[in-house]
Amino acid sequence: MARPRIDPVVWRPERAPARARQRGGTDPMPPVRLHAVPGHGPEDVAVDSAGRIHTGLADGRLVRLAADGSGAQVVAETGGRPLGVEVDPDGRLVVCDASRGLLRVDPDTGRIDTLVAAGTPVGSAPLRLCNNAAVAGDGSVWFSDSSQRFALAHWKADLLEHSGTGRLLRWHPDGHTEEVLTGLHFANGVALAADGSYVVVAETGAYRLTRRWLAGPRTGEVDRLAENLPAFPDNLARDDDGLLWIAMGSPRNALLDLVSAWHPAVRRAVWALPDPLQPKPANTAWVQALDAEGRIRYDLQATIPGFSMVTGVRRHGDTVWLGSLHGGAVAEFALPTVAR
Repeated sequence: MARPRIDPVVWRPERAPARARQRGGTDPMPPVRLHAVPGHGPEDVAVDSAGRIHTGLADGRLVRLAADGSGAQVVAETGGRPLGVEVDPDGRLVVCDASRGLLRVDPDTGRIDTLVAAGTPVGSAPLRLCNNAAVAGDGSVWFSDSSQRFALAHWKADLLEHSGTGRLLRWHPDGHTEEVLTGLHFANGVALAADGSYVVVAETGAYRLTRRWLAGPRTGEVDRLAENLPAFPDNLARDDDGLLWIAMGSPRNALLDLVSAWHPAVRRAVWALPDPLQPKPANTAWVQALDAEGRIRYDLQATIPGFSMVTGVRRHGDTVWLGSLHGGAVAEFALPTVAR
């Protein structure tokens, strides 16, 4: 596939924190177990009320595993590329499909309903790259549209260009969809506050979590729950204790940070390099969990043979499940007994 042209925007990221250069977590990563799935790239993980794990594969299949990670079975095929997966109050799956748009899937029958098709005009632009979602108590779905410039196959191009065409959208149960935030740098993971007072979206290309207030005296305001993160944040998930779990896809790349402030021709040259010379995610598995004030409660990172680039994270009870854009397995580990 030919690479699209990029038109880089000059920007000067903050100096990366020291944590970006460390290869071990502040807290010890517990032993990790891998559970094979029948395909490649289980990007996200979601857990239903019975403790079963759901994930989507690169070939469009949606897979369900038993609560212990065994017995993987295909429950539906989207015909696209499922990324973010959520379980709604009725036990159905809300799926962000990079090719098809925002879907609702019945995992017991395989029925697929399209909520917002890719290419549907929403606000200032059509839906292009549906990535991750959060389901609100009223049944509405908050979801990210990562880029108006590039398809999923060229996600690196969006990070290199830094043109900020990502968006946060909201689908309502009556069928209409609204544009909530624009100008986001590869909009990715989405999560709601435990009390519904705000929504958070990860800006992978800007190393931050952007928050929009939905209730209270700050309604309508936009601020940062966390910024100058030490890694590229990917999917987000809120747990039952109100902690926000972040899939830290890869540590920040010092060279990428450096050339971002240089003439755009430098990043065009980087983009033109052969694949083996392109910047690559580090061989590491990393997640963090923040409290409502943005303080780190868990910081877990390790090198795990056969598993790296965490793009999905979900805590269920005393277990944390992980998904990855690469490989053929989901992972799990027991929650450490003490958070900071």
